[in-house]
Amino acid sequence: MQTKTLTLDEIEDLALRALVAAGTSEDNARPLAVATAATEADGVASHGLAYIPIYCEHVQCGKVDGRAVPVVSQPRPGVVTVDAATGFAHAAIDAGFDRLVPMARDQGVAALAIHNSYNCGVLGYHTLRLAQAGLLGLGFTNAPASIAPSGGARPVVGTNPFSIAAPGAGGEPVIMIDQSASTIAKSEVMKHAREGRPIPVGWALDNEGNPTTDPNVGLKGSMAPSGGYKGVGVALLTEIMAAAMTGAVLGKDASPFSGTAGGPPKTGQFFLAIDPAATSGGAFAERVTALAEAIHAQDGARLPGDGRARKRQAARTAGVAVDCATLERIEAILA
Repeated sequence: MQTKTLTLDEIEDLALRALVAAGTSEDNARPLAVATAATEADGVASHGLAYIPIYCEHVQCGKVDGRAVPVVSQPRPGVVTVDAATGFAHAAIDAGFDRLVPMARDQGVAALAIHNSYNCGVLGYHTLRLAQAGLLGLGFTNAPASIAPSGGARPVVGTNPFSIAAPGAGGEPVIMIDQSASTIAKSEVMKHAREGRPIPVGWALDNEGNPTTDPNVGLKGSMAPSGGYKGVGVALLTEIMAAAMTGAVLGKDASPFSGTAGGPPKTGQFFLAIDPAATSGGAFAERVTALAEAIHAQDGARLPGDGRARKRQAARTAGVAVDCATLERIEAILA
């Protein structure tokens, strides 16, 4: 695979120009471009620039409204809701965070519910921003069905990630968990399918529930839940939070995030922002830091998010190596 090194500013600019060229308003393209650069910095290439051609295709076919204007409401003192209007989740989340963060600081805790939304990319990118604001951030997002229930073979819930980011000194979270209910994110299987590479056993199942190494067979079957029935439980928890609690479309009824068929998926996101000072008596930072240090004190032990944090720091000065084939697909949009 041939690569080219780009700075984070170059990645953001490239993503922005492609999205706008495809018909996205700059107000919607900007937060998505910023998130794309941040995702590449974290080393999550499957959700970075590789997704820009898909986003552009979905704007052009109407699966997402590139010119949508999110509608923000406050139905209760501690609750913000956003109707994403079938637009990009990133703009809706930004609009919601503008109210969520000050509300959580003032009241100690606040919730944000988003519906009529689209793929929010890397969920941890959003909870990290809450931690950078000094808040404990919890996030949930549902997705089109791709995980079958225990004992079944037909997908009912999505890979449904959840994330938690615990604030620390220096603007970075002490602990940052971001994981899907499946063994691996579905976008990784899609990436292997695009590149014609087999997937490891344990990533996906065929339509009869048997393990497969063929990514195309897996995409027509189901994703393997992480930890068996426990992964199904995590997916159901996230479905309740991100779809039932927000009024979004359930994963079993949502159109796919891939391809052009089916119209807008209308999925949802749910965030909780908590001011640790309101609940911990001022002991939060000390205790969460002690927890992290107890793990790092062991040779070879690491915390969730450690790898992304190291890559993020390095990318700020060294840039990111991007697949040239991805760059060619994006340049074709700009041609």
